[in-house]
Amino acid sequence: MTAVAAPRREGYVGGLLSRAPRPGVSPERVAASLTLVALVGLGIASLVQSGFSLTGVFQSWGNAQRFMTRVGALSFPAPLDLLWLIALTVGLVLVGTLVAAVLSVPIAYLAAANTTPGPVWRGIARFLGVLTRSIPDVVLAMAFVLIFSLGTLPGILAIGIHSIGMISKMFADAIEQIDEGPRLAIRAAGGTKLQQFTAGVLPQVLPSWVATVLHRNDINLRGSVVLGYVGVAGLGLEMSYAFKALNYGRGLGIALVIFVLCVVMEIVSSAVRGAMLGETAQTRSWIDRILHPRLLGTRTPASPAAPGSVATPGWATSPAAAVRRPWTSERRRNTIAGWIAVAIVAGSVLVCQIQWGDLLTVWAKIPETAAKFWPPSFGAYDASVMLGAMRDTIAIALAATVLTLLPSLLLGSFAARNVAPNGTVRGTARFLLVGIRGIPELILAIVLIVVTGLGPTAGIVALAVGGIGLLGKLIADSFEEVDRGPERALRAVGATRLQTYTAATVPQGTRALIGHSFYMLDTNIRAATILGIVGGGGVGYYLLNAGQGSRYPVVTAIVLMILATVLVVEGLAMWMRRVFR
Repeated sequence: MTAVAAPRREGYVGGLLSRAPRPGVSPERVAASLTLVALVGLGIASLVQSGFSLTGVFQSWGNAQRFMTRVGALSFPAPLDLLWLIALTVGLVLVGTLVAAVLSVPIAYLAAANTTPGPVWRGIARFLGVLTRSIPDVVLAMAFVLIFSLGTLPGILAIGIHSIGMISKMFADAIEQIDEGPRLAIRAAGGTKLQQFTAGVLPQVLPSWVATVLHRNDINLRGSVVLGYVGVAGLGLEMSYAFKALNYGRGLGIALVIFVLCVVMEIVSSAVRGAMLGETAQTRSWIDRILHPRLLGTRTPASPAAPGSVATPGWATSPAAAVRRPWTSERRRNTIAGWIAVAIVAGSVLVCQIQWGDLLTVWAKIPETAAKFWPPSFGAYDASVMLGAMRDTIAIALAATVLTLLPSLLLGSFAARNVAPNGTVRGTARFLLVGIRGIPELILAIVLIVVTGLGPTAGIVALAVGGIGLLGKLIADSFEEVDRGPERALRAVGATRLQTYTAATVPQGTRALIGHSFYMLDTNIRAATILGIVGGGGVGYYLLNAGQGSRYPVVTAIVLMILATVLVVEGLAMWMRRVFR
């Protein structure tokens, strides 16, 4: 019996299936990859040029011990005064964050590529976002203190306006990553733009939005420490008074209270976010589960079937019963949580003791105040000195971002529910991230300056340590929100946990990882200016001196330099997200 040769078919080489040709890499993707490599290289070069050395930092730790010996015991305000300061600080931060959240919604809608009416509207919205987050909140507080004098309103407005930039950016990014199917289906059925947004977009992005607001509230709580240095009421103001009076025991005692408060706030935020997202966050939003119990597999109790009718087991047969949602334990829990949130917001407004009449009379003071800040000028400083200080700020931010990347990726991965090998590892990683994130950068910079002395090293380490908590949390959240389908498919064919991580989790989270890294760089550029307040290096030193000396045109010139830098970073981030989509 002779063998019959198999016919040679197209696509076979020597009886074996030939490999499909690989798709070519676009020149734009190559350029984006080279840009990323160049930025990392610049960050490493900046780190080396700064003279940073972990060995040197550890060897200098004896300076901190000697300093603490001279400080002696920590002291605190009277218990009732301390409770009032805590309530005041939390209240103004919550109100400011909520103001920013409300104002960010229309800006995000216009800034998102898939919902904006046109490129002009998108450009205007993106510019507004960049502008508001480029102006340091301490500069906004300076201006509002001139308008309103001391109190909580300058802090609320400074936090609110500054936060619009970051919240609207994250809101817009979330809108751009939605599943377009529901929105397009509503549009095809004749739905208005408002209906497309409320029914097709909002249910998908709402969990991410709430998580963003909670995350920003944590950042604002830490940032409120700095606002005390320009007269905003609260714990930051009391700490600044203590340090200016060289009462280090009192200042460090208040710093400890702020740290504990930040950690508690972070734990509460994480618990709320976890309760909202749950295990099905990547496919259904919590609002879907509230409004549509069938998505959870729950069934409303069936009413007795009418004679002659065919009853469907498990489902209500009358329209009235079908639309009446039962009071399940989940619904009761969500309702109670909603009323608690309303009570907290109302209490925050009351504690702040806002003089609402000032909002009506403020408009007459704005032209006079604006005239003090314009036109911009470097004053007695030479332009080369100011540009060099701005270059130092960028170098500090780049070095801190590079120093943050690897530890953040490791901790963030272990903190993700779908990556961590067990609950103990995940809980430990989350606990570390919370603890790191709870330390305000300003307080950390003060401690590090005592250890290492004045210079960029203290600023780089302070930003890097704070960045690990921030970037690690963002990475963990992004990895938890990836589509679990590819992960399950790989595990079904016997892939190890590491293989699943590298082949399914990381590729899906790459775009978010790049976006978060640029967000970290953006944040570090603005935070590096604040670190100049305590001698951390960069343009912040000149910013503080100009503000305290009432040289407001110099403040404006510095802010414009920061704005130009942040615009470049924002442009790079938008380009990277588009290329690596």
